[in-house]
Amino acid sequence: MKAIDLSVEIAGLKFRNPVIPAAGPPVRNGEAILKCAKGGAGAIVTKTISVKAAEVPRPCMAKTKSGFLNTELWSELPPEQWIEREYRIARTTKLPLIISLGYTAEQIAELAPKVKPYADALELSTHYLGSDTKPMENAIKAAKETGLPVIIKLSPNVPDIKLFARAAVSAGADAITAVNSFGPTFGVDIETGMPYMGSKEFYGWLSGSAIKPIALRCVYDIVRTVNVPVIGVGGVESGNDAVEFIMTGAHAVGVCTAAILQGPKVFGKIAGEIAEFMARKGYSTVDEMRGLALKHIQKLEFRTYPVPPKIDEEKCIGCGLCAMSCPYQALNIVEKVARVNIEKCFGCGLCMSRCREVGVNAIRF
Repeated sequence: MKAIDLSVEIAGLKFRNPVIPAAGPPVRNGEAILKCAKGGAGAIVTKTISVKAAEVPRPCMAKTKSGFLNTELWSELPPEQWIEREYRIARTTKLPLIISLGYTAEQIAELAPKVKPYADALELSTHYLGSDTKPMENAIKAAKETGLPVIIKLSPNVPDIKLFARAAVSAGADAITAVNSFGPTFGVDIETGMPYMGSKEFYGWLSGSAIKPIALRCVYDIVRTVNVPVIGVGGVESGNDAVEFIMTGAHAVGVCTAAILQGPKVFGKIAGEIAEFMARKGYSTVDEMRGLALKHIQKLEFRTYPVPPKIDEEKCIGCGLCAMSCPYQALNIVEKVARVNIEKCFGCGLCMSRCREVGVNAIRF
């Protein structure tokens, strides 16, 4: 069996594995950071600070069926406390320490020199970008004055993330994190009739599994546009989720919502599942599977005609999920095995993903 090497390198920093915290409550202070390190994180990203402590609306977090809502802002701790205490604790992990800062160029210019003694790199949060790249570019240039690697975190709410990626790299960004939470969104607790969030408009921002396809599309667009490492963030809950981002081209993945819901041991759990996947598929390094989807895409033809699926009869367990879900009534279970009516099959592909849900993988195109 091949030895599995989970280490990755981003902006000159070597992570012991590609699973790291995304800036947020799981890294809210020094003690929480220690728990993330003990839980298996490959590097540390701290909760974003700005020039003053955030006044966070309450309530500010809720689990929903579709994902996770929050009205979290930057750190509720003053920057002085981070500089005098929290970063010192974080350094004791001996892991690469990426300090997250927000938001304007002026604020970055004030904060960056103060945090430089503790930081291996800086991550800049850019939640409210609109369509103008200049504020982001100016923030990057201010951070680059420290001489530290600069990672820019992009929002999925921008009209053209490729434009922002190009502008970020032109301004000096060494890597890109994609993406922040999506919104604004809204939710109601039907037991009480009350909105979930306590913000002024009662809006929240969506994270977790619901935004994974959005985050993947953003990573896909960025890696095809610029040649810097990308950290994929949004809906990573398992090793399979992480591998999907890596195969889309990400160097590493950031985890926040899953760490809130499952605790800091989730970092090691996800890293372990990546290793298990690599062993099963014969990969020895993360680099070997990075961008695999992009390589396949280059070979695929665009088509509008149907190609029916193939059923592996030995794998099929006859659960009937594919037949129940087929909008074209092209699948039936015959003698406990799925059968395809080629004349009815539209080639939509839904059956393959439904089969994968139960972990069988008996349907292929």
